[in-house]
Amino acid sequence: MYIFGELVKRYWNGKLNHINDLNQLADEIKDKFSFESQDMPFIKNHIRIAMGLDPKGDDDFKNELDIIKDAKEIGQPVVTKIDGACEHCDEENCKCVEACKYEANIYKRQKEPVIINNKCLSCGYCVTSCDFGALADKIEFIPVIDLLKDNKVQVYAVVAPAIVGQFGEDVSMGQLRTALKILGFQDMIEVALFADILTIKEAFEFSHLVKTEEDFFLTSCCCPVWFNLTKKSYPDIFQFMSPTVSPMIASGRILKKLYKDVKVVFIAPCIAKKAEIKEPGLKGDIDFVLNFRELDEIFRALEINLQDLPSSDKDQASFGGRVYARTGGVSFSVKTVVNRLEPTRLIKLKAKKVDGVQKCKMILDDLSNKKNINYNFIEGMGCNGGCVGGPRTNIDIEKATKLVNEFGEDSLIMTPFDNLNVMKILKQIGIKSIDEIMDKKEVIQLLTRE
Repeated sequence: MYIFGELVKRYWNGKLNHINDLNQLADEIKDKFSFESQDMPFIKNHIRIAMGLDPKGDDDFKNELDIIKDAKEIGQPVVTKIDGACEHCDEENCKCVEACKYEANIYKRQKEPVIINNKCLSCGYCVTSCDFGALADKIEFIPVIDLLKDNKVQVYAVVAPAIVGQFGEDVSMGQLRTALKILGFQDMIEVALFADILTIKEAFEFSHLVKTEEDFFLTSCCCPVWFNLTKKSYPDIFQFMSPTVSPMIASGRILKKLYKDVKVVFIAPCIAKKAEIKEPGLKGDIDFVLNFRELDEIFRALEINLQDLPSSDKDQASFGGRVYARTGGVSFSVKTVVNRLEPTRLIKLKAKKVDGVQKCKMILDDLSNKKNINYNFIEGMGCNGGCVGGPRTNIDIEKATKLVNEFGEDSLIMTPFDNLNVMKILKQIGIKSIDEIMDKKEVIQLLTRE
């Protein structure tokens, strides 16, 4: 994070305009951390990745600043490798080999890790497990700085439900909103608000599709790791997954429909979300993704002290939408709406909630083999504990879960059906009756994957 913090500070203050400025930063890093001259390619590649660029085979900076100034997006792959670092690693105790929770798609061979991108789920656990910096996820903030400083562009920050408490228990969501506005964002919006909208849609889908004791339904709402694991490896089960987009994608699509030419930046604990926004059919819905650790470093680099800021509080989402951040949150929220839609329903929603890639694989194996199926709504989260256990969180899972539950309970809105903000947005996008969320063409295009 030190390299990223220095980049932010210098780029923000107009002190990063030439190749010589990048070379100076590399030299300072070399001296500060006692690197050798032969380590310079490694240092410069980490600078490139912190700028959102791919690493290169040589150590000469060329047109990196020009490329990033013109960047409309950060390209694939999200998780990338840096040559040279593995030479310092004890292969017998290498953590990267065992880090991948899905068929060891990232592993060490000879002097560098190998990434199999057609299988990688971008969960990010290999990145956080590597002690030598051989693996890293690209950071997407440097292009955002130019957007924030452009008075002609409105940029919205949409924040994942797991964000509560990530910057200190004494930092309110209202203070976080103020800090983001200081950075230049137009406003901060809870993605939990859009989770409320999608909860209603998935509740309708469940009601329409689960008619017998043998029927079952997979939620697609939150997790790209769960979605892609099912799509890539369990096509027989994928047909039972909701076609609904994630709350993140819904937030970008709806904001861009309501406000002309806006940019939307998603802030999350997740590395996989950086890959999700680059998928065909989803590109352009969200412009850039930042994670909690990156945002923490941004505040630190720009000397924004959250505790000292006034609080600008808004009650945007329901209890149900806010607890999407932890395991079981989606199931709870959808069930509350199903019960409101059909209070006398004979086939009740029976949820199965799993977290962690290995448990997700186990439940998908059971479904494929028609084994021990006594449930009809399956919620999968790629991270242990749900999003609160993401690879780029700032606090531990137990504390994060507690704070998410408390923040949900603080909401004046109990369920998505009670959220007047939802009803206002639905009206703005052309829905006159709640039933139209399933069959109105314009709404289907907004809330459904291609």
